[in-house]
Order: sequence, then C-alpha cells, then structure tokens
Amino acid sequence: MKNGLDFLNLLHHDLSIKILTSLEDPSDLVRFGAVSRSWQHFVIKNGLCKQLCLRMFPQLSRVDHVNELSVAAKGHAEAGSSNFMEWEALKREHRVYAFLAQGCLSFAIRECISEAIIASSTDNYPEESIDNTLEPRDRVARRASYWSSKGQSNPAVPETLTYRLCADLCVITEISIRPFQAYFQFGSPIYSANSVRFRMGHIKSSVDNLVSESCQDSGNEKYVWTYTSEEFLMAQENKLQNFKLPEPVLCIGGVLQIELLGRVQRQDMDGLYYICVSHVQVMGRPLSPAFGIQILEPSEKFMLEARSYTQPPPVPEQTSLASTLQMRVRDLEQIVNLLRENGGNVVDIMEYGYGWDVEDEESDEEEEENIDIE
Repeated sequence: MKNGLDFLNLLHHDLSIKILTSLEDPSDLVRFGAVSRSWQHFVIKNGLCKQLCLRMFPQLSRVDHVNELSVAAKGHAEAGSSNFMEWEALKREHRVYAFLAQGCLSFAIRECISEAIIASSTDNYPEESIDNTLEPRDRVARRASYWSSKGQSNPAVPETLTYRLCADLCVITEISIRPFQAYFQFGSPIYSANSVRFRMGHIKSSVDNLVSESCQDSGNEKYVWTYTSEEFLMAQENKLQNFKLPEPVLCIGGVLQIELLGRVQRQDMDGLYYICVSHVQVMGRPLSPAFGIQILEPSEKFMLEARSYTQPPPVPEQTSLASTLQMRVRDLEQIVNLLRENGGNVVDIMEYGYGWDVEDEESDEEEEENIDIE
C-alpha cells in the first residue's frame, strides 16, 4: 500500500476477486490477509479460502456447514446481533478452509488402506480372500497369497474390491495394483483385468455390520460415491502397476472401491475367466486427526469438523516393525489354515514346505535391530 493507497479500494470489487481467486497456494491467501485488517476482512467476507478449496476438490460442494471442536465459542452469551453471528460463522469458515487447504498440500503422504471390506466374489474363501491383497508379498509361508474372483464364462463380467481407508478424509494421489501370476499353473498365466476404475465415498449411515465373512456381495447400495475416476488400462504383467489420478482427489467418508473391468485370462482346467490380484496399495495424505466429518442423512451432505489446528507429525520409520508383525500374523493364519486342511499333521505340512526359512528369520531380526539402533 504505497503512499497509504489500498489497491482494493482502487480496483473494482469483481476485479479484486478475480485476481485473488487466481492464487493457487493457500499460504498466499493467508499472507495477503495478514497485510492489514481491511485485507483480512476482504478475504474472510468473500470466502476466498473456501473458494480455493472448492476449486481444488469439487467433492467439498457436499459440505453443509463447518464446525470447530478445538476453538471455544466466543461471545455467544452477549451475541444478540444476527450480523455478529454471521461474521463469526464467516471467520470460522475461513479458519477451517484455510487449514484444510494447507493440510491437503502439506500433510505427509503415506499408505492409506486400513482394512479390506469386501470383494464382489471370491473363488475359495478364506484362502483366496481380499485380505490377501493387503500383503505386499505374493507368497506367505511359501504359499501363494492373492485374491481370486469366481470364474465366469463371460469375460465382460466385472469385479470390485472395496477397502476402508485410515481416515474419513484422505487426499488420494495414486493407486497401485499387482495382478497375480499363477506360477503353479502350466504357462504361469497372469489373471489381470483389462482395465480399472476407482470410486471413493462413504457408507450410508443406516448400514451396520458391513464386514461379514459370509457376505460375498459388494452391495453398492450401501455406499454413496462422491468420486468416480476415468478408466485406466491394465497391463497383463506381474508387477505393481501404478495408476496416478489426473488430480488429487479428496475421499470423503474413507471408502475406496476398485472396479476391475474385463477379464483377459481363461483357466485351462475349467475354461472360465478369472481375475486375481496379489497386492493393492493406495497412497495419499490422511487428514485425521486434524479433520473429521459427520454424514447428514438423508441429504447425503456432511458437516466438516476441524478437530485440531496442529499438523500431525510425520509417520515414523519404526512403523516398518508393525508391518513386519502383520506379515508374521498372516504367516500364522496361513499355517493355521493348513493345519485344518491337513488334520493337524504338522509333519506333513513341514515336509510339504510350509515354514519360515532360517535365513529369512535372521534377516528380519537384523533389520529390526538396525531400526532400533537408529
């Protein structure tokens, strides 16, 4: 403001809005509002941080209102003016959306899958269940680890894999899928899909007990999808295939579904088409515990809650120990299943080759010691 002149007073209101809405970095808006009280008033009154968030993530159009759990309400006792209440609501929206925009760009990127919910079909449950796709290895205790659909004579029949994410609000950037190669079948065929598509959303609040071992129906009527991606072609290759979304997507409600479209591999022994997946990985920025949501039924809108204005700490490297323990648990589950199949005969199982290698055990122990030393 050279010579005390305020360019906001010199420019037409619409031109000022057009200039400021061209800013793409939320920190620029925050710095602009910190110049003077009048500039801060302009940013808050016109909801510029909210507009920025809506441009970044159109899914936020479903927000009914925002709330703060970390800031005590001020002035409600003496508030008798509707103008006062309206201004307080605008300031609250400004704080929430400003921090949301910052978090969507700065919170740590990590693996976002919390648990598998359900698959549209499973050929042999639980040996070939969707839970196996959480395991990065394609063999556990020397046994193949993968999910398999039921066989179909029509290769156009699709399948779905549905997962719960680690937070109700996650900014998803990319999804990776590894088709399974049946090394135990003649020719080692790869049971990939022809293409994939991704959906994100939330469970309808009236739906309970989603995860059921006896239920093999994906039940799309149980979900509200707030985002559906374009189709991505999948290669018939035994590798982790990365599908990067054109723009980061805000998953509202913490549910992600993978649609596997088209079957390319027929099984020789029964002449049916299958889709098999070895591993699924979802990368993004979880916004919890800083943010949460409350779904408002039946409107399918939601309340956005700012629960803390503290940026969560980066994920420590020691979490690799937890993943190692999870692998061990999966190993034990596989062995328990084998014991059941073989009538509890441990000797037969060990002779068949299901056990941990001593070298693998020693390497895992050395890795854990190195992490502890660091």
